[in-house]
Amino acid sequence: MTLRITDLKTEYMRNPLGLDERKPRLFWRLESEKRGAAQSAYRVLVASAPEALDREEGDCWDSGKVTGGRSTHIVYEGKPLKSEGRYYWKVRVWDRDGNESDWSETAFWTVGLLSREERRGAWIGRKTEPNVMMQPSPYVRKEFRLRAKPKRATVYATALGLYELHVNGSRIGDWFAPGFTDYDKRVQTQTYDVTGLLAEGANAVGAILGDGWYSGTVGFLGDHVYGERPFFLMQLHLEYEDGSREQVLTDGGWRTAKGPIVYSDLIKGETYDARLELDGWDRPGFDDSGWERPDVRAGYNGLLTAAIEPPIRITQTIEPISVRRTERGTYIYDMGQNMVGWTEVKARGARGAKVTLSHAEMLNPDGSLYLDNLRLAVQQDHYILRGEGEERYEPHFTFHGFRYVELIGYPGEADLTTIVGKVVHSDTPRTGSLTTSDEQVNRLYSNITWGQRGNFLSVPTDCPQRDERLGWTGDAQIFARTASYNMDVSRFFAKFVQDMIDCQQPTGAFTDVAPDAGWIRHKMWNTRLNWFAPDNAGWGDAGVVIPWTLYLMYGDTRILEKNYDAMARWVEYLRVNSTGLVRPDYANYGDWLSIDADTPNEVLATAYFAYSTKLMGRIAGVLGRTADEARYGELFEAIAAAFRGAFVDGEGRIRGETQTVYVLALQFGLLTDELKERAIDRLTADIRAKGNRLSTGFLGVGYLLPALTDSGRLDVAYELLTQEEFPSWLYSIKHGATTIWERWDGWTEHNGFQTPSMNSFNHYSLGSVGEWMFRYMGGIEADPARPGFRHAIVRPRPGGRLTSARARYDSLQGEIAVEWELRPEGRLWLAVQVPAGATADVYVPGESIRVDGAAAAEGASGDGWTLHGRRDNAYVLSVGSGRYVFESELA
Repeated sequence: MTLRITDLKTEYMRNPLGLDERKPRLFWRLESEKRGAAQSAYRVLVASAPEALDREEGDCWDSGKVTGGRSTHIVYEGKPLKSEGRYYWKVRVWDRDGNESDWSETAFWTVGLLSREERRGAWIGRKTEPNVMMQPSPYVRKEFRLRAKPKRATVYATALGLYELHVNGSRIGDWFAPGFTDYDKRVQTQTYDVTGLLAEGANAVGAILGDGWYSGTVGFLGDHVYGERPFFLMQLHLEYEDGSREQVLTDGGWRTAKGPIVYSDLIKGETYDARLELDGWDRPGFDDSGWERPDVRAGYNGLLTAAIEPPIRITQTIEPISVRRTERGTYIYDMGQNMVGWTEVKARGARGAKVTLSHAEMLNPDGSLYLDNLRLAVQQDHYILRGEGEERYEPHFTFHGFRYVELIGYPGEADLTTIVGKVVHSDTPRTGSLTTSDEQVNRLYSNITWGQRGNFLSVPTDCPQRDERLGWTGDAQIFARTASYNMDVSRFFAKFVQDMIDCQQPTGAFTDVAPDAGWIRHKMWNTRLNWFAPDNAGWGDAGVVIPWTLYLMYGDTRILEKNYDAMARWVEYLRVNSTGLVRPDYANYGDWLSIDADTPNEVLATAYFAYSTKLMGRIAGVLGRTADEARYGELFEAIAAAFRGAFVDGEGRIRGETQTVYVLALQFGLLTDELKERAIDRLTADIRAKGNRLSTGFLGVGYLLPALTDSGRLDVAYELLTQEEFPSWLYSIKHGATTIWERWDGWTEHNGFQTPSMNSFNHYSLGSVGEWMFRYMGGIEADPARPGFRHAIVRPRPGGRLTSARARYDSLQGEIAVEWELRPEGRLWLAVQVPAGATADVYVPGESIRVDGAAAAEGASGDGWTLHGRRDNAYVLSVGSGRYVFESELA
């Protein structure tokens, strides 16, 4: 048998716990050394016990032999799932010749609590301290006895706020649970298997609570957006060998106290007094007689849903690259990388001594920390020593964006081993890599990925350092495709789409940030700047763009089905609030932070109205809604005509004449063929007139290089990519950037730092060029007709000063890899790897072609490949799985 089955997943996860999806989807991968290996059929078995699978019995579901090559999004169609059920599954496949594979390894998933009635725990918290602005973090605990060691023990936990769960002295789970949601609508719950931590006799369970996004400082809207203080909810379900069950629930019988965390706030940092530590508080036998009874909340009207998003984890530890002692006796460390997370410090000193860790992204000219751009944020953690030998400290419920750390008040001599940096973000595994012959381009790609790591923390934040850190939808939609190449964001963006739906307005408008976090309610931004939210062009459109991106990259039709009505309401909102299908000229964000290029708001808004409508037509077609597909198609054509009538003159000039107006018109398909030629000429002329420099902001930049490349100006695209003078991607790199800056002019040689009121040095939006780097430079493209890379389009575009490039994308099907090199005498060498079960169309530019070392002509075929002919100055081949090497003579 040529096929092996690997990497079984349920709902994109390996052996997930506590799902509330009643028809979960199953995934697997195929491996084979044989070219062209493909699956022709599969059979899935799902059982309530692994022993049944051993007997090849699927007492919950036996799919039977199903013809087809699909190995992703296989919907469970068996018996109704039960709360707390544990389901085991395996799969067998047949290859193209009808040969049967071995059964896969066994995977499983568990189901959480599916009904409100099963959620019996109470919300418990601690009353606030009087006359204290920043409240201490409550500790809650419960001691209980078990008559025997349980066969199975499962914790269902969540919080209004944040929680850190402890069982018998062990910390359980990840960071910043349960994540950032619109708490007025829903809160996520986490499920943990704690069977191995419990024993017969005395046991203890407890939690530390943090204010988090619920009752702490959120964005620049102030604190207490959702509630005044945090609350905790937990159910521990126990099952014994004899089949009996019992539960330990949060209720009024628990105990609570304040502890060493004097305060811990996402924006304001943390103070920890080690003298107040509660030794053994999370173990049985601790004396909690002096603790209080908890305050029990009456209830919660929102939804409790299983966590969709990936957990937030420490993914890397970084050691500083240098340290220097200042004249004030402090120490300033350079971590060598702008990062997000916190610092761990070790110290010895007198009881009561205070050590402060202050964090910043940049240094002032005098070498001190540049803190002006933090606005009201305080990126400081304070640790008060206990005074007992070596002590180690890292914060609990806060995070910072920084490269530099100032250590203040340190007792003794600090050195490079005194601190380490902890990199923290939503654990979205790396799926992409890209390297080229140009080290500056490689640095650019590194900066893009670090920007994503720094800002994907429960939601796609705009920046991780100042008093904002909100899920801006415009930033997310322009970067979504880049993000999907870099990392597995299937669950991350599925959760963010839910956030957008939760705060969609009754009118159909999507908000500018999600979760809303009081944005609409407070009107602070809108009142101060007279900007009208929600419905900003390019921001609200994320409600359509991101689901479509998930469909392209992962083949996910459920995200389209589930949110179809919400997306349709958005397009209808745009239609109703337009005049003659032209969106109005009102003050919105526009092409945010463009450089000396004022794109008219009504041009941009109408273009995005057309784009959302165009995507809705495609989405309707995918879902088989043919009438809607036709209706949206007609509406798109009408909007495009209105756009041309209102904004394009006979010479092809588009109102505003900025690079962005031409880019959007080209990429969204708003122009006739004749106007397209004029638009690309005017776009190119503007770039040339600016000295081969761009002027696009957040919305235009992602489409700039694709528009040029698709219009035959690959040369200009590469010139912009490798431009080193301001404004450009490489300008910041020349000046030491290790992440993408918010502004092209965040710092310049002539003016120094830009306005501190809005000047982040870790802001992924302008890094949306990463999409072009994968799709065009690397040549790895999804096929909308067969999404999720079941069929890939491989079309690398060598150019510029680059002589080689290697791109890798770990798709749901497996790894797709493309490597090209320009060799002497104008020869191109190209290697392509396609995973088992997948196929690809490969475009090889040049005037002659060799496949696997042998000359080939139109109509030729070989082991796994067929040459169909030439198109757009390239040879076109269809290939199956395997590795192929091509050579051609470039013109």
